Amino acid sequence: MSEENLKNGVESDDRSGSLKPDTDRGSLERLLLAHLTEQRRSRHWSVFFRLVGVAWLFLFFFFLLDLTDGEFVSTGPHTALIDLNGTIGGDDGITADMLNGALKTAFDDKHTKAVVLRINSPGGSPVQAGQVFDEIKRLRGQYSKIPLYVVVDDICASGGYYIAAAADQIFVDKASLVGSIGVLMDGFGFTEGMKKLGVERRLLTAGENKGFLDPFSPVQPAQNMHAKLMLEEIHQQFIQVVRQGRGDRLKETPDLYSGLVWSGARSIELGLADALGSLDSVAREVVKVEDIVDFTPQEGLADRLARRIGTAMGDAMMPWAQETVRLR
Repeated sequence: MSEENLKNGVESDDRSGSLKPDTDRGSLERLLLAHLTEQRRSRHWSVFFRLVGVAWLFLFFFFLLDLTDGEFVSTGPHTALIDLNGTIGGDDGITADMLNGALKTAFDDKHTKAVVLRINSPGGSPVQAGQVFDEIKRLRGQYSKIPLYVVVDDICASGGYYIAAAADQIFVDKASLVGSIGVLMDGFGFTEGMKKLGVERRLLTAGENKGFLDPFSPVQPAQNMHAKLMLEEIHQQFIQVVRQGRGDRLKETPDLYSGLVWSGARSIELGLADALGSLDSVAREVVKVEDIVDFTPQEGLADRLARRIGTAMGDAMMPWAQETVRLR
């Protein structure tokens, strides 16, 4: 092979003596290109797995903080506080399990001298309220030396008052709203609007009352009557709970159980509450232990997600559950 051919990067073919491109250089370029491509791909996967790792680390610390949130410190004699703030039950409300767990923890604490349940609630689920009422009565019997007081903020109505009736004493502000001893089931009917739009409801059921109070179907008189009887039954349960909890302190009037709400001052006159007071005044003057330890439950992220999923599944399986019975 001549020196000139070597400089030009070509070589003589053994068979024909013709010249061809330098195949070694082409192969090297292809290898380098493949290597660079593989490096880019590796970097992309490396970044992806790092992001996944960071995400898992974030979730771990988030759950760790979520689990430790709301922990209390008990170092001596104290008044145990539990806040019931908002709707009882429902998607975003406080549940009986949360409240009952907090109540048990507060009563179990050897330094607790009294438990104060501070309520600011318009009501909610009669089932959840009933479960809390029963647990309070049980704990008061088990820990007979530890009283439970209710302090009302802005409102203690319906399901909130259902729970309050289990207390030894109820303290209110003169402008608090108290009472609403009644039951409701609300919803909407769309049949007339559907007629105007030319929409036909096609509801298939197995069981003549499976579409109970379906909002897209005409009201069935028998179903309507059944709903009213059911509400009246729950209303009587509510009334009996109030009578059981308040006893001779009640000044029963014809409209006491009609669903009306009363001011804090008027609720004392009716026997629905005992006296004016706040958290601090009750701890200071009634319990006589001013150190307050907060036992209010904090719902974890996993619990919130599980509850939302459960509610969504329940709504999908029972469309009529939109018309929920509420103490509100």
